[in-house]
Amino acid sequence: MVTRATAALLPGSETPPLTTPRDAAREAAQRELSKPLYHQNDPSPLQRAIDRFWEWLGDLTGSAADATPGGPVGILVIVVVVVLLIAALWWRLGSPRRAATGAGLLFDEGVRSAADHRASAEAHAAAGRWTEAVQERMRAVVRSLEERTLLDPRPGRTADEAAAEAALSLPGHSAELRAAARTFDDVTYGGRTADTGTYARLRDLDVTLERAKPVLTTTGGPAA
Repeated sequence: MVTRATAALLPGSETPPLTTPRDAAREAAQRELSKPLYHQNDPSPLQRAIDRFWEWLGDLTGSAADATPGGPVGILVIVVVVVLLIAALWWRLGSPRRAATGAGLLFDEGVRSAADHRASAEAHAAAGRWTEAVQERMRAVVRSLEERTLLDPRPGRTADEAAAEAALSLPGHSAELRAAARTFDDVTYGGRTADTGTYARLRDLDVTLERAKPVLTTTGGPAA
């Protein structure tokens, strides 16, 4: 009887091929392909994530183009409209980087007279710098009340505080004073933009308060 090993030694004999089970072969192939040598040029996880994002965006855009009247042209029109709306909101509300940070100081420099602030306000208004004009006019309002001793000169006062304190002696103008303080905060710290109408209201208030008669507070209550 000729065994397999003996047959391999006989002249002209052929060795039967060795076979490997399918599962073992698959595992061996996986181990081989998992070696770093075969993955040197693979994209990074970040690059794969970016690629998947662009694939998703492409699929989404394609689906939107199919569902939108006009196809790609319709998508372009929608994009243009959205951009214009964002630009309009940006212009109306101001840059997000200048988001409101709360009320700040009314005066940010040395002591100046009400007349000086009014002159600066008019100069800014003549040049179309409405935000600066509003700021200076509000400072003129408060400085004028200090000069008339209706407000005590106090460093660090905010526009809201000045309006609240001035309303005690000018109760008939409390609403206008609060609105003026809010306008000052909006254009100074809230990123809003002023215009000629905003400045005109501050200027009219300044002129009105110059002629307004205060209510003097006595121990028995307010008296004219």
